[in-house]
Amino acid sequence: MAARQGSGSIPETNASIDAKAAPTHEHPEAEAFYATAIGELAASGLPFLIAGAYAVSAYTGISRETKDLDIFCKAGDSTRILALFKDKGYAVEVEDDRWLGKVFQGRNFFDVIFSSSNGAVPVGDSWFEHACAIELFGIPVRIIGPTELVWSKSFIQTRHRYDGADVAHLLLRAHDQIDWQRLLVYMEAHWEVLLVHLLNFRWIYPSERAHVPEWLLDELLDRLAKQRELPPSHMKICRGRMYSLADYDFDVGEWGFADVGGDGERRND
Repeated sequence: MAARQGSGSIPETNASIDAKAAPTHEHPEAEAFYATAIGELAASGLPFLIAGAYAVSAYTGISRETKDLDIFCKAGDSTRILALFKDKGYAVEVEDDRWLGKVFQGRNFFDVIFSSSNGAVPVGDSWFEHACAIELFGIPVRIIGPTELVWSKSFIQTRHRYDGADVAHLLLRAHDQIDWQRLLVYMEAHWEVLLVHLLNFRWIYPSERAHVPEWLLDELLDRLAKQRELPPSHMKICRGRMYSLADYDFDVGEWGFADVGGDGERRND
C-alpha cells in the first residue's frame, strides 16, 4: 500500500504552516497526539489528506484554536484507517456511517471524514490528484487543495457553526490557486450556493471583487436570470436540511416541504 500515498505528482503550492500561523489547541498534549497519528498514517501508506483548520491556516495564514484534526479520505479507506488505529490500541467510533468516524486518545481526537454530512461532497480521486504538499510536525503530508477546501466548506451553515468566513478568506488569499472551472463542476447541482458565497465575498471585500473571474459570475447570473423566467416547482421543496437537519426540521415535519429526498405537498397555485 505504500505506493498509494505517494503516487502521482503533487501540485506546487505556496501553502505552508509556520509556527505563527499554526492552529492552537485547548489541551497542550493534543499536538503530540496529532503528530504521532499523522506519523502512523504516513507510515501505513493509506491515502489521506489534511483538512480543517490546518488547511485553512496553510492557505490563509490565519491562526485559531481548533478542537480536533480533520483527516479526509475516500470512503473505502475510512474503515482501513479506523481499523489501523483500533489495532494500535486507540479508541475509535463510527459516529455516522454515511460520512464520519473518530479516533480518540483520552480527551483528544481526530475525525476521519469521507463525505459531507449531507452527502453532497464525497471525497474522490480528484481530491488527491489536486492535493498540495506541505510538511506538518516535520512529516511530509498532503493537504486538501484550495478548490476542494472551498467546496467542502460551502454547506457548513448551521445555527452553531458557519464556515462562510473560511470560504471568504480562502477566496481572498488563495484565489490564484483555485480552479474555478472545477469548482463550478463540483457545485453544478447547487450553483446557487456558489453564487451566494461569491456575492458574500464581493460584499465583504468590495475592493477585491476582481478575484472572482468575470466569466464565472456572468455564468451564474445568467442561470439566475433564466431561472426567474420559469414557473415555480409543483413540489414544495426545502433544501435547508442540506445545511442543517435541526434548523429546517419544522419545514419538513410541519409545513409540508419535501426534503432533499422524498415527497412533500404539491403547490395548489
